[in-house]
Amino acid sequence: MFIVSCSGDPADTSTKTKQTPDSSIQVQQEISRSLQDRQKVQNRNTAIEVMAEKDILFNGKLKRYFTLNEFTSVLGKPDSSKLLSDIEPCTNIFQEADGSVDPEAKYLYKNGSRFEGSQRKVAIDEIRFGKGDFLVFKNHTLNKNTTMADLRRIFPNAAKHIGIMDVAGEGKLQVLQLREDDDNVSDGHINLFIKNGKLYFMHWWFPC
Repeated sequence: MFIVSCSGDPADTSTKTKQTPDSSIQVQQEISRSLQDRQKVQNRNTAIEVMAEKDILFNGKLKRYFTLNEFTSVLGKPDSSKLLSDIEPCTNIFQEADGSVDPEAKYLYKNGSRFEGSQRKVAIDEIRFGKGDFLVFKNHTLNKNTTMADLRRIFPNAAKHIGIMDVAGEGKLQVLQLREDDDNVSDGHINLFIKNGKLYFMHWWFPC
């Protein structure tokens, strides 16, 4: 049985929740924080995966950026090279703040993979996996034997958005895109291209 007192007696001892304005604001803030935390977790669980520079090793030894001495020490001499000024790519890895590029900057090619070199600095631009080059990402090794099933397991969110791209000289390839950083500071992304169900090549893309 519920007994409701209507007497208005100040001595009434019936239990009622009393909320001051301050406590009400605190409750609302806690609810808001809880909702924000849930949203952050949800966004993190569904966001396209990041392949950060700090998490990769080319052929298990080199970061994305290294020196020309490290290039020759680990990979040997380039198979060939081309001046960037002869190719005129729309973006350059070592472009200065004023937009200028060292006139001696060049692409270095090794085993089909492409690197950009400028003033004895080198960066990976494109990895071709066909001749044995590979990439270690965290605890995963990505190479020519990496299947689409493997990529779905490693990058489940990115794999949900896999597309088709018409690549010059290659035709239409499946492509899976990764982010470069957690905070989306970079305007670029990383393309993983798949051919015949296997990882084919990888390219760091940046808008012109």
